[in-house]
Amino acid sequence: MLVSFIVLYMLVSVAVGLYAARRVHNTADYAVAGRSLPLAVVIATTFATWFGSETVMGAPAVFIEGGLGGVVEEPIGSGLCLVLVGFFFARKLYQQNIITLGDYYRQRFGRVVEVLCSIIIIFSYLGWVAAQITALGLVFNLLSQGAISLTWGMVIGTAVVLLYTLYGGMWSVALTDFVQMIIIVLGLLAIAWFAAGMAGGAGKVIEYTAREGKFQFWPTGGLKEWLFFIAAAITMMLGSIPQQDVFQRVMSSNSVETARRGPIIGGSLYILFAFVPMFIVMAGLMVMPEAGAVLADDPQKVLPTLVMKHMPVLLQVAFFGALLSAIMSTASATLLAPATTFVENILRNLRPGMTDAHTLKAMRVSVLVFTICVLTYAITMEGSSIFELVSGAYQVPLVGAFVPLAFGVYWKRATTQGALLAVVMGIGVWLLFVASPMLNEAFPQQLAGVLAAVAGMLFGSLAPQWLPDHKDKAPHYEGSAA
Repeated sequence: MLVSFIVLYMLVSVAVGLYAARRVHNTADYAVAGRSLPLAVVIATTFATWFGSETVMGAPAVFIEGGLGGVVEEPIGSGLCLVLVGFFFARKLYQQNIITLGDYYRQRFGRVVEVLCSIIIIFSYLGWVAAQITALGLVFNLLSQGAISLTWGMVIGTAVVLLYTLYGGMWSVALTDFVQMIIIVLGLLAIAWFAAGMAGGAGKVIEYTAREGKFQFWPTGGLKEWLFFIAAAITMMLGSIPQQDVFQRVMSSNSVETARRGPIIGGSLYILFAFVPMFIVMAGLMVMPEAGAVLADDPQKVLPTLVMKHMPVLLQVAFFGALLSAIMSTASATLLAPATTFVENILRNLRPGMTDAHTLKAMRVSVLVFTICVLTYAITMEGSSIFELVSGAYQVPLVGAFVPLAFGVYWKRATTQGALLAVVMGIGVWLLFVASPMLNEAFPQQLAGVLAAVAGMLFGSLAPQWLPDHKDKAPHYEGSAA
């Protein structure tokens, strides 16, 4: 019954995605759903895109080991990212009427900054998409009781997500996200209710969690502990802001007010609901005789083991439906975002005369190529924790792309020279700390990179200008549908 349901669920997801693909007629339809999504769909797609494998399996494993302070990066930081986007960036960016975040960098700072920041954004998706593909492989491996290897599980899951994303673009992503959000919420709430009953009630679970010291949030050490805590918090809180998948949800909205309210509501719901898997895992530790062995093997397996061995088949169906929904909604969005960025902000610089039809075809080809690259990367990185793959991915845009975006939007004196220096210094200092274990142990690498980027922006913008400023001098490409 369980395997049959999963097969049926996969087929329905593909059907919904292909049905949505009928709405795609041009580049704007494919990349930003024709800027026509209502508030309910924008809320659902921001929530579902963020609610991925790291939320269901990665964050609970970190919560077991480090308590509430351990999950300041994910889900707390990533949820606050959406709230910050809604409050401070959505209105200003929506009014630009552009397709990608790279388009903003071009209009504000010129084509060199556009290409550099677009490369940074594309590169950052490797880790995040690889985490979702790894989780898909794990799900199929568990469902088949080892008959399907982790690698083949990755291939099967990726092929399903690729099929509807390739044809439907943002329309398919948005409609499947809407359905998948409903499944995520209902499925995990049902499992949480049952797990609480097994443990003697929700109050017992909360008491156990407090007794184990898991509600400790703030650092208890000195300055060094606080610096690393702040660095962890801003990794996804700020590093996810200059990301194409977040931006696509803003630009897909049917009005500026929807663009603003959607991420705020979606991010708030995400933070609240992300604690449900943590609650389930703590309940599992109370009732599972094999909890110690599972923790020693892989803390990420606590939740699926609890469901598979201690819950009825209907709840197993609910769990894997919710888990697959979470993974597939995130994977589809993160396959589309780098592909559209590559075509719009790198390929069109090489071939500026592309028609809209050629651009749409190139985006679909790019989705396919990027999927193959990410699948290869995920297989190569097999054995890495889901949480670590996601965390590492967002340090790159944090140190390289966030400062030019934030200063470009809110500081009129920011110049092209300042933006270039911010990118170079942010990435350069970050790489220096990555390469030096001694420096990285003394000071967090991502915080060092952000501070260097801010210094580069301020110095480069206020110093004599050796490079011409390109503000408003690099318009959108001719023939684009934006």
